[in-house]
Amino acid sequence: MQFKNKKLDLTAPRVMGILNVTPDSFSDGGKFEGRDSALSQAETMILEGADFIDVGGESTRPGAEEVSVQQELDRTIPVIEAINANFDVVISIDTSKPEVMQHAVAAGAGLINDIRALEQTGALTTAAQSGAAVCLMHMQGRPKSMQQAPSYQDVVKEVTEFLQAKIDLCVQAGIAKSKLLIDPGFGFGKTLPHNYQILDRLNEMQELDLPMLIGISRKSMIGNLLNRDVNDRLAGSLAAATIALTKGASILRVHDVKQTVDVVKVVLALSTYKD
Repeated sequence: MQFKNKKLDLTAPRVMGILNVTPDSFSDGGKFEGRDSALSQAETMILEGADFIDVGGESTRPGAEEVSVQQELDRTIPVIEAINANFDVVISIDTSKPEVMQHAVAAGAGLINDIRALEQTGALTTAAQSGAAVCLMHMQGRPKSMQQAPSYQDVVKEVTEFLQAKIDLCVQAGIAKSKLLIDPGFGFGKTLPHNYQILDRLNEMQELDLPMLIGISRKSMIGNLLNRDVNDRLAGSLAAATIALTKGASILRVHDVKQTVDVVKVVLALSTYKD
């Protein structure tokens, strides 16, 4: 798959390292706000095996407040420029704002990772003009209120239909299907049962015929099930990642890169050493 100026084979699963340059993200908020600390963390994740670095300048945890365009630009662009100048890795920009998308791609990002699936005014046009790949995610509601009362008749069917509609819009806008990825949006307007129904039936979304990016790492669907604090969810996150891989995940978006790379290697061994 082409990510602006970089090409990556997704026939084998890949790992995306999360780099939140925010003060309030649910797991690592405040840890990597400065350019130097962010660059150091990016280097660590790349050495551990990350093929993508996902840079985010606005928290999207439940209840999160939105930040201004300028705040997001100030947080993300210097970091993207520094990573692009120092490392050969696909940089992803985690944003919904068209202005941030435009500047991030100009600074070196090859993937737009949008939790709102290009819904904001101007986002679809900006993404199409950027030449970058795009990840479309499903979310019911908005980050500030999405977990108050999520409701579905059939969560997998409805998420799949939503993503298909967004794919169609992108293609109509001039974004080649070969530049699209999909994300079912674990934890974004879903209850605990909804999340595990999606995980169990993830293979059904392969009908969309696009690579799946899966973000489960350290989320409340792990913590609430196991009654674990956010920094004590590694085992649960790795278990969920393993299940996702066996059901067709192409990219795992994670905080714990080294351990997840090990998971990918073990799962790949099942096909590597077949009789």
